[in-house]
Amino acid sequence: MHRVTLIPGDGIGPEVVQSARDIVTAAGANVVWDTVSAGMQTGKEQGMPLPQSVINSIKRNKLALKGPTQTPFGDPYPVPIGGHVYPSVAIALRKELGFFAAIRPLKNYPGVKSRYDNIDIVIFRENSEDLYIGVERMVDADTAEAIKRITRGASARVARFGADYMRRVGRKRITVAHKSNVLKMTDGLFLKTAQDALAAYPDITVDSRVIDALCMELVMKPETFDCLLLTNLYGDIVSDLGAGLVGGLGVAPGANIGEDCAMFEAVHGSAPDIAGKDIANPMAMILSALMLLRYVGESQAADRVDRALAAVLSEKKHVTRDLGGDAGTREMTEAIVEKLDGK
Repeated sequence: MHRVTLIPGDGIGPEVVQSARDIVTAAGANVVWDTVSAGMQTGKEQGMPLPQSVINSIKRNKLALKGPTQTPFGDPYPVPIGGHVYPSVAIALRKELGFFAAIRPLKNYPGVKSRYDNIDIVIFRENSEDLYIGVERMVDADTAEAIKRITRGASARVARFGADYMRRVGRKRITVAHKSNVLKMTDGLFLKTAQDALAAYPDITVDSRVIDALCMELVMKPETFDCLLLTNLYGDIVSDLGAGLVGGLGVAPGANIGEDCAMFEAVHGSAPDIAGKDIANPMAMILSALMLLRYVGESQAADRVDRALAAVLSEKKHVTRDLGGDAGTREMTEAIVEKLDGK
């Protein structure tokens, strides 16, 4: 039995998390849930957006399924935990739990409208350093600066992680993204370290792209890429660009992996404007739960969920508006559950 920390989150989070939970249960997976609270609403109610009890639960269970948590734009939003202050709940979780790698699969699904076909890409994003960790300061009243930190150890670790993942699932080519033509020390170190680490995997083809050229190629011929390896900030941006290639953030799952625990989450926002209206698309959350099932070896349940979701998407009778239908979140969930039962 796999005990999983469940974080409903903010906005539409509770609705889409409930959908994923119901489908996992209906698929017969050996999962029990430990529900905890984090996010902006939790901050309002408890005085802190990320209580220590959430960290403790994930450390204990080693697994988490997380809904979107809200972070305001621009204004400071301190998240204190473990003697540190972080700029968001997501970053706090990554740092406190050592989630050094993010996995973002990008795949076409039948019935999901997109500009491209035959896309099947996996993005590996280094999760622990780079500009994205938010080390900033005001130099004076008119000048702000941020520190971009790249280390050999973190770069090698995520490269090895990506290669090991590729071997497990049978992928053969990885493209390292960088801007070392300008950022010769930081991105140069990431590129060289990744290439050196990947040299230990002769069965995997390694190439590289300057980040701006990669973005251009992704919107011209995305079907030619297999796996991508990126630093933290580039990975965040390209992951969302990639989601746009296959139908948007509503169909993009994600995972954050550490040495001894993992958290799976939809990467879209909390969409507070539609919260509680039963119109949110649960697909990204369902796919994130599917990734969790595969991670813990519940492959039969994962395959059942994947087939049921694909069948509902293909029929287009019981899907949400952004997927071309007029169903609500619960109706789409119930349709997928029915397909699990062979109806």
